[in-house]
Amino acid sequence: MYRTSRFARILTAALAVGMALAAAGFAQTARKDIVIAGIYKALDQGWFQDTSAAAEKTALRLGAKEYIKLDANMNPDKYMNALETVIARKVDGLIVCIPDQSLSKVTVDKCKAAGIPVLADDDALILGGKKLAPSFELDAFLVGKQMGEWLVDTVKKDGLVKNPSATAFMSLTMLTVNSCVPRSQGYESAWKAGPFAKVAIINADYNGETEKAFNAASATINANPKIKTWFVCAPNDEGAQGAVRALEQSGLDKNAVVVGLGGYLAKDEYKKPYSAFKASAYIDPVTDGETVATAMMEKILKNKEIFAEYRKPGEDFGMYPLGAKMVTKDDYRQIMGKAAD
Repeated sequence: MYRTSRFARILTAALAVGMALAAAGFAQTARKDIVIAGIYKALDQGWFQDTSAAAEKTALRLGAKEYIKLDANMNPDKYMNALETVIARKVDGLIVCIPDQSLSKVTVDKCKAAGIPVLADDDALILGGKKLAPSFELDAFLVGKQMGEWLVDTVKKDGLVKNPSATAFMSLTMLTVNSCVPRSQGYESAWKAGPFAKVAIINADYNGETEKAFNAASATINANPKIKTWFVCAPNDEGAQGAVRALEQSGLDKNAVVVGLGGYLAKDEYKKPYSAFKASAYIDPVTDGETVATAMMEKILKNKEIFAEYRKPGEDFGMYPLGAKMVTKDDYRQIMGKAAD
């Protein structure tokens, strides 16, 4: 009797643990050898450092043996070498932020041939505007519109347009990055909807790096010497920071308002006595990393289709949309929490 009741208690306890694990989504599918790779287009940038760290932590917590991080350094050749490396390693899943979207098809084809599920993080894998894989992306136009509306409200509230002919809105763009185009379209549409029709919109294109943004902004400033007041929006914090450095070099930063996207570089500017970097659309990199790693682990362990619940009619793959919140020097610590340090 004792043995029977003891066995029953052990069995009951074991079943309870099993049910708890099942509820977590990873029961009875546990493996000891799962390896996930993440190829990022620029691991020297704060956003990718934070999101890759969150993805690694999440994947390991959910049972992966290893999370391999590789840096493409914004170089297509390095990206292809990294892709060949992870395929040779026979990884179980690939998370990728591609440096050049023209490499989307070859990425998907190679992964398909190797039987490796792939998930696009931040920048979609596309061909002719059609998604080739599931993706985690910013709700780009909406967030860009938020940025533009914040800028319009600030300029209007503070009466910053004193001489329209000597004032311009610099719209920094990344025309070669599909996911970034709607960001600039969003803030340009908000600016056009505002009361500043006489203020010119001047575009300046770059590739996402601070140095390239600095060069683009400097060239734009030098080509328009009559403009003494600049309002700037950029599709990432690197672009905003590059524009700020260019404005400082030209001695025009005290009359400028610059808005970025990300918050990860803005927070450092906010710690300075003064910076023309006035606001950023904050995106939580931890949410990004946790979401993509969880989705990939569920694909590997349960064969759950990645982001199927976000697939729209007529689309082959789902896109998980990420939002943002505007942060300034006055409220960034409150909104960003530990990420503000």
